Amino acid sequence: MLLAVPLAPLVGAVVAGLFGKQVGRRGAHTVTILGVLISLIISVMTLQSVVQDGARFNQTIYEWMTLGGLKMEVGFMIDGLSAMMMCVVTFVSLMVHIYTIGYMEEDPGYQRFFSYISLFTFSMLMLVMSNNMLQLFFGWEAVGLVSYLLIGFWYTKPTAIFANMKAFLVNRVGDFGFILGIGLLVAYGGSLNYTETFAKAGELAAIKFPGQDWMMLTVACICLFIGAMGKSAQFPLHVWLPDSMEGPTPISALIHAATMVTAGIFMVSRFSPLFELSDTALNFIMVIGAITALFMGFLGIIQNDIKRVVAYSTLSQLGYMTVALGASAYSVAVFHLMTHAFFKALLFLGAGSVIIGMHHDQDIRNMGGLRKYMPITWITSLLGSLALIGTPLFSGFYSKDSIIEAVHASHLPAAGFASFAVLAGVFVTAFYSFRMYFLVFHGKEHFHHKPFPGEHDHHDDHGHGHDHTPHESAWVVTVPLILLAIPSVVIGYLTIQPMLFGDFFKDAIFVNHDVHHAMSELAENFHGAAAMAGHAFKTLPLWLAFAGVVTAYVFYMVAPQIPATIARVFRPIVTILENKYYMDWFNENVLARAARMIGTGLWKVGDQGIIDGVVINGGARTVGGIAGLVRLVQTGHLYWYALVMILGVVGLMTWQLWPHMVNQLMNLFGR
Repeated sequence: MLLAVPLAPLVGAVVAGLFGKQVGRRGAHTVTILGVLISLIISVMTLQSVVQDGARFNQTIYEWMTLGGLKMEVGFMIDGLSAMMMCVVTFVSLMVHIYTIGYMEEDPGYQRFFSYISLFTFSMLMLVMSNNMLQLFFGWEAVGLVSYLLIGFWYTKPTAIFANMKAFLVNRVGDFGFILGIGLLVAYGGSLNYTETFAKAGELAAIKFPGQDWMMLTVACICLFIGAMGKSAQFPLHVWLPDSMEGPTPISALIHAATMVTAGIFMVSRFSPLFELSDTALNFIMVIGAITALFMGFLGIIQNDIKRVVAYSTLSQLGYMTVALGASAYSVAVFHLMTHAFFKALLFLGAGSVIIGMHHDQDIRNMGGLRKYMPITWITSLLGSLALIGTPLFSGFYSKDSIIEAVHASHLPAAGFASFAVLAGVFVTAFYSFRMYFLVFHGKEHFHHKPFPGEHDHHDDHGHGHDHTPHESAWVVTVPLILLAIPSVVIGYLTIQPMLFGDFFKDAIFVNHDVHHAMSELAENFHGAAAMAGHAFKTLPLWLAFAGVVTAYVFYMVAPQIPATIARVFRPIVTILENKYYMDWFNENVLARAARMIGTGLWKVGDQGIIDGVVINGGARTVGGIAGLVRLVQTGHLYWYALVMILGVVGLMTWQLWPHMVNQLMNLFGR
């Protein structure tokens, strides 16, 4: 049954991809949705067995090869962590599959898109179900490859091609660190298997890095986290995620909200027995997460593309999860991963529904007043926004407030900065979330006298453009919104106790409570989900979120001249934000040019000069020169060969007389 979880979406991907023309559009979406539905049903059954019966599974399914004592295998590890991830991945994927029927109905690449998203689901399931680092790396690279295909799905758009290449290259930087970390663990631990490596954690912690005073485990953990920085879009490897919005909206929800970008969070949580032994690595993780949480939130404030606002929100929330990892609150990070998956997928799909209703106009300045035209999209987007900003009783409240408390209780050197960042981020998140909400669903209607994208090219038979009235989306779009809105509201309330303070992660996540006290302090102060929501009214985060909402309302509904005035006064800061801290400029004009110079130098000097010029062509020229000399004596005439033979015989007969003749000549000339 466990084999069917990843293989069912793989079968759907193969059928839709290779036989798309034969099965048609209906066949493609039917087989892929059926495959993901099978995976979801088995995943839910697995989670039920894990929770109710304490079921566990950790076995090799297939042994690929053995190199000495190193076994390379395919195997599954099922515990609370992987079972929860399986359910999140398959549920969100199923919602995206259904949603895609409506969103991509007019796209010529319909079957290809369904093939890609099913292939992505297979890759992600292989990643989260793995019991060894080889399979983890396979799933890690596979989701990167499929994300490349999905971001560049519209391959005739130059911006999409640039975005998918950017995502691929930035992830290669992170993956280089990731494979170095795996290599160090394998070199010193002697195994690719999780449990065998974790069993040697104490021994690994005693090893020094060759030639340095560093702990080898610290270096390995930081290398592993660099991989997470790429996949989970942490500063400074975050630059690929906003540009990836060039892909169709369904993949924004699937990849950049719920699954792929959370792979790094999952990986660090899975490797918690190792990360717990290195405070240096934990401080590094906390600082990177804090920078991402705060400074990516600032960028969300000035975005006007509806998808990019949600994209920067994703970056900020990934920063929150990473901060929790640094505080040794791995279960809190994974808890926020789960709650965030639902409400962020909801927000992305809600944004896609708005885009459909606006005839593919994505600029929030051209919207306004959509509430009465798109009631289901409006209410579900409101619920998602309330969950995102941490409204009490909503799912995001429980996970986000737990992160803030965990950071405050961690007492690591980096906790001071991180605590400020996550608190300030609460106000920023509320402000940009409700800025988008108010501009899209309330206020004046700005779409009546503006042409929709492509309208001047596509007119009806009477020469008129599109109707300038938005409309609610089809049921295949709105039903996933409703189904995602439900867990966005209730899942946090229902699961906080078992996931954070129960035994749900007891075999999956390890915390050294003697050294890291965050989770112990959270447990002491927890008195139930309802009490936590009531206590929130006495805490700073709730009032910061409320202040963010009120500020957004005043700025964009009551006095819209205020933002324009602030932008003029603080123009230098706004310019920095508009240029995304000049990270893209630096990457393209400094790093890319330096890489190009190095590459050109290696090509011209190394490849053409040394390898081609000296080794290959030089060797050929040497052989040619020798051959030219040899050809001088290889005339093909018998009399020449006879003369050479006679001279040779004479030389051999007289060779003993040569020293005497030389001496005589020297004496003669000497006199």
